[in-house]
Amino acid sequence: MSKIGQKVIALPSTVTFNQVGKDIKISGPMGELNFKIPEKLELEKNESGINIKRLSDDKKVKSLHGLYRQLIANAVSGVEKAWEKGLEIVGTGYNVKLQGEDLVFKIGYSHPVVFKKQPGIKYRVEGANKAFVIGADKQLVGQVAYQIKIIKKPDSYKGKGVKYVGEKLRIKPGKKAKAAGAAA
Repeated sequence: MSKIGQKVIALPSTVTFNQVGKDIKISGPMGELNFKIPEKLELEKNESGINIKRLSDDKKVKSLHGLYRQLIANAVSGVEKAWEKGLEIVGTGYNVKLQGEDLVFKIGYSHPVVFKKQPGIKYRVEGANKAFVIGADKQLVGQVAYQIKIIKKPDSYKGKGVKYVGEKLRIKPGKKAKAAGAAA
């Protein structure tokens, strides 16, 4: 059985936590996030941090206990130090640049692709082939990074396209490699 829900969430000094009924507001230097806690869960704030208690031992309540503990812990981390997801643009002539607050991609289409700024998200570009999505909400950062990735997914033969930094691609052998392997 998982014990994640029973762990105490540490509150840094830069993060403020407010609770009104079942509504939670977590704010810090990187932004502000709001949550609504299910009826079967209860929060306790003490000097060591935040404890989440469940009011019943049903299977669904146990799973919500761990889920909401982790969501609140991610929110506390995100408003203190923003979440970041890196994207790498691979291919000859493929690049990305920041134009105002929007990302502009040249990735093999007949026109540049503009990805507009999303609320709560910032972009950073390193060099001509790396872009970073930064924000306080972990789920939103991952979602925006995925939306950017599907503009041009890496192809399976050369790996050209947009991929996550550190992602390993499985490249298929081409016709020549298959023909050379069959002849040997």
